[in-house]
Amino acid sequence: QVQLMESGGGLVLPGGSLRLSCTASGKILSINTMAWYRLAPGEQREFVAGILAGGSTDYATSVKGRFTISRDSAKSTLYLQMNSLKPEDTAVYYCHIDSHFGTYWGQGTQVTVSS
Repeated sequence: QVQLMESGGGLVLPGGSLRLSCTASGKILSINTMAWYRLAPGEQREFVAGILAGGSTDYATSVKGRFTISRDSAKSTLYLQMNSLKPEDTAVYYCHIDSHFGTYWGQGTQVTVSS
């Protein structure tokens, strides 16, 4: 079973930047979508950004213009560049891959934006 592992989270000041990475332990074939979700305390998990197999991207309104999703399909690796971070971006960030052969979730990485 392929596993996903996120990295790059941490504590950052408001206005700062972080780059999250999500690496698969093996090759994932026939990927449909790759996406980032987040879960903040007391909230429901929400979609942050996604990228389709064809390369088109989609973002939550709250992060549009600040976050950029990208991928390295050959490595089944997903990235999330987060700029101009705000305290309300504080959450555990999860990567998600949907493929023809299954759906995969990572364990999450904590992002804390605080002064």
